[in-house]
Amino acid sequence: MPMIETAHSAARPSKSFLFSSWVLLLVLFAAVYLAALFSPPLLDDVDAGHAQAAAHMAETGDLVTLKINGIRYLEKPPLPYWLVAGLYRVFGQNAFATHLPNTLAVLGCAWLAWLWCRRAWGDRAALYAALGTLTACGPFLFTRFYIPEALLSFLLLLALYCLITGLESRRPGRFYLMWAALALATLTKGLIAPVFFIAAAVPTLLLSGQWRRWRQLKPFSGVLLYLAIAAPWHILAGLRNPDQGHPVGNIPHPGNVHGFWYFYFLNEHVFRFLGTRFPHDYNRLPVAYYWLLHLVWLFPWSLFFPAAAIVAWKTRHTWLQHLRRDAGQTVDFYLDHAVREDVASYVFRLKFRIRSAWLLGIFAAFTLLFFSLSTNQEYYTWPAWVPLIMLTTAMLAVIEENWESVRLSKANHGSSKTVAPITRSRLWVLNAHILFTVVGAGVAAALILGLWESRDLPYVSDIGTLLAHRAVGDYSLSMSHFFDLTGPSFAALRLPAIIAAVALLLGPATGLGLRLIHRNIAATVSIGLTSAVFLIAAHIAFARFEPMLSSKQLADTILQQATPADDLIIFGDQSDASSVIFYTHRFFGRPALLVHGTGSSLLWGSCYPDAPKIFWTEDQLTSQWGHGTRHWLFAQDTNRSKVQQLLGPERLIPVQTIADKTLWTDRPLP
Repeated sequence: MPMIETAHSAARPSKSFLFSSWVLLLVLFAAVYLAALFSPPLLDDVDAGHAQAAAHMAETGDLVTLKINGIRYLEKPPLPYWLVAGLYRVFGQNAFATHLPNTLAVLGCAWLAWLWCRRAWGDRAALYAALGTLTACGPFLFTRFYIPEALLSFLLLLALYCLITGLESRRPGRFYLMWAALALATLTKGLIAPVFFIAAAVPTLLLSGQWRRWRQLKPFSGVLLYLAIAAPWHILAGLRNPDQGHPVGNIPHPGNVHGFWYFYFLNEHVFRFLGTRFPHDYNRLPVAYYWLLHLVWLFPWSLFFPAAAIVAWKTRHTWLQHLRRDAGQTVDFYLDHAVREDVASYVFRLKFRIRSAWLLGIFAAFTLLFFSLSTNQEYYTWPAWVPLIMLTTAMLAVIEENWESVRLSKANHGSSKTVAPITRSRLWVLNAHILFTVVGAGVAAALILGLWESRDLPYVSDIGTLLAHRAVGDYSLSMSHFFDLTGPSFAALRLPAIIAAVALLLGPATGLGLRLIHRNIAATVSIGLTSAVFLIAAHIAFARFEPMLSSKQLADTILQQATPADDLIIFGDQSDASSVIFYTHRFFGRPALLVHGTGSSLLWGSCYPDAPKIFWTEDQLTSQWGHGTRHWLFAQDTNRSKVQQLLGPERLIPVQTIADKTLWTDRPLP
């Protein structure tokens, strides 16, 4: 029964194995995640926009009302911004401090995956789970910018771990930590935190019969602790941001706008789930893409999904065995395993393993199904990724250990009755590794082709001039710019392309060779190492996209040539130039002016009577341009022709153009 039984479950590896495992994990974490904290600078759109909210907290000490460019930003809970605001006071306002909480959250997820899998499936599964968390593509990709999903995933995983270990070990303190983690998760992402937790905990408790121990969960004092942590901010935010005027319906108007409680709980939770939120500034992935993209987010470990699923299906008759306190097999079954350890310890580990699989599986399944019905972005299912990695890598470790046990049994006794099913399981693992080798060779070939096509071109620092600008998904998807790549664009990507090509050619093939000679741990670790090198190359390439993704170069130009008395004007939404606003806001000491800037996240806040008067019409821009203080005007390509038509080329003094962004001023520079 591979789903239940691990051949070496009782064996305790040497301390050197545990030490070398964590040395490997920490080195990979430092190389893949810590080293990536220093570049590129903050990106436009959500990254620098959220950083503005944290900067406002750090500068004003207002820990209740988030503001972006001086306008209320009521749609997010505060914990991620509190953390970054605190780091700004220590490290300054920069990309390192902004992204550090997400990076540490990934390390926390890896640590919890290791703790949980070690207790449930053994040390090999623990190593693989932590390795998978640190080297899967999705967690890396979606910590390149400032979103709360990594922190949410860590806190929910912590709450689930405290639930199951508190019940198994009868340690009441774990339940208070569970309630505290759940409250912090609520302050990270809102009400989906308790919803997801309850959706996994309640079915598991019912199936296992542990619901009868509900008093041990500290439901009364625990809920009070939860409310003591999570409620004060929600109450204060509602009191400080009440209804204004006489709002009617879900569309705000200047002076008539719903307050925080309506906007946050209804518009941002209920209406977002139903797809009726206003403004409708988000997309929903097509159903097929939504599901298939998880193969990318969890790559390369998603290659083992079929092996894990098939073995789980073949052992489906055991899914409920050992789950309940009074369930199990015959006494003879337990006595057969008494040679490994005492029967009580073995049964305890077996039940914990099964309950862990149910809890993690239900949690991941509910998260995936929830967002398949709701509005979604690619990274919304982040909380399900680590549980899926844990289950998959645990199954991989079980298959490897059982195969090694069979080989040892054959060597000692000449035969084994379990050879056939275990051999079939191993073939699925081997096929996954073969597929990894084929995929790696194919991607390496594509990279080599791109390098060959750009061999005669000089290095170009602004990759935006070489891209196709295909606008896949209207650039609302995280990988939209990937589809803009052209052969000539590899002139700016030679180093990362070479690193990735070499890693994908040599790494999978080497691992396959190790798999064939039964060096299973080395083969699986080679998958993680290959992915780690690929992610390092991906980050180097990501940094080369800086001119496309960030406007810091334009901000640096403004800081060098402007005076604090000048005005910064953004033609379009603040998200178009959020990095310019972030890097210059302390220099100017006041918000940037926006033309057509009330179309998305600032819409509700802009309707408050005390909102700063930063929203200009085209007529105001035309009348003020060239008069009074110097003006600096930013526009993306989509608005460039509008600006030129509105002001005319004779009134526009070009200052700098990078990628798809242009900066003008209204009088000659000295």
